[in-house]
Amino acid sequence: MTYAIIETGGKQLRVEPGRFYDIELLPVDAEESITLENLLLIQHDDQVHIGQPFVEGATLQATVMQHYRGRKVIVYKMKPKKKTRKKRGHRQEITRLMIDSISLNGAVLASAENNTPASTTPSTEAE
Repeated sequence: MTYAIIETGGKQLRVEPGRFYDIELLPVDAEESITLENLLLIQHDDQVHIGQPFVEGATLQATVMQHYRGRKVIVYKMKPKKKTRKKRGHRQEITRLMIDSISLNGAVLASAENNTPASTTPSTEAE
């Protein structure tokens, strides 16, 4: 299994090709392709490439699926006996990314087409 750890939006995230992930808003239109170069680690088969801080020559191809807003978080502050109350809400802007491929020095290590699990055929038991 091939995966990478990327840094985006001040957070680190473990990603695999063929899956989608929700990250903080990126300034890219929906249905566009994007290349991320902030890869901290790549694990492919039994090889591990660790960056200091980023892996040299490593790129990640992704497609922006959609932009939306997350769930509302309520922040309520109250001081007892002072009649002071503040109620505020916050909704984080989120971008949903579909990871297409992970590349190292121009060679594609894993892509969404190659990462699909092998189909299993149901076993037929003789009665």
